[in-house]
Amino acid sequence: MGKIVLFMHQSLDGFAAGTKGEMNWIRVDQEIFDFVEQRIAQTNTALYGRVTFEMMESYWPTAADKPDASKHDKVHSAWYKNAHKVVLSTTLNQTAFTNTTVIGTDYAVALRKLKEETHGEILLFGSPTTAHALLAENLVDECWLFVNPVLLGDGIPVFKGIKERHSLKLLKTHVFSSGVVCLQHQFQQ
Repeated sequence: MGKIVLFMHQSLDGFAAGTKGEMNWIRVDQEIFDFVEQRIAQTNTALYGRVTFEMMESYWPTAADKPDASKHDKVHSAWYKNAHKVVLSTTLNQTAFTNTTVIGTDYAVALRKLKEETHGEILLFGSPTTAHALLAENLVDECWLFVNPVLLGDGIPVFKGIKERHSLKLLKTHVFSSGVVCLQHQFQQ
């Protein structure tokens, strides 16, 4: 049985993005890219909300083709092209995209079925609104939070809409030279 893993950057005060969705405060470098590449190589299923998917779809399919493409662009572009993408949206047309499944209003039932049919992990990249919806339905099994050493003061929270208390077990931590700390937690049932 598969599990849904939330994979997201956050500020030290708990925000996934600024008040207008800005993410220019996120620290990334080759060390973090290498860590993420090793991590995502273990799965072939990505889960997105519509907004994040459209942002990814506008860049990753052709990122490796650019003359100045970085190592990260080449590796992630190849992974993205081959990954099965699952998008929560009531407006996207599934036939317009390759290797993509669009799930509409009955997302909780569809994702529970996807978890049953998947061997391994389903990585939920960013997508705070989708994360909120999945957390409210107890669909997230694990979270990898990349905590950036910055305080935003306000913005889009990582955790919202949780209806009850959840206990989490810390599985691993990783500190990057940039000051970003990755925390891997498992939701306890």
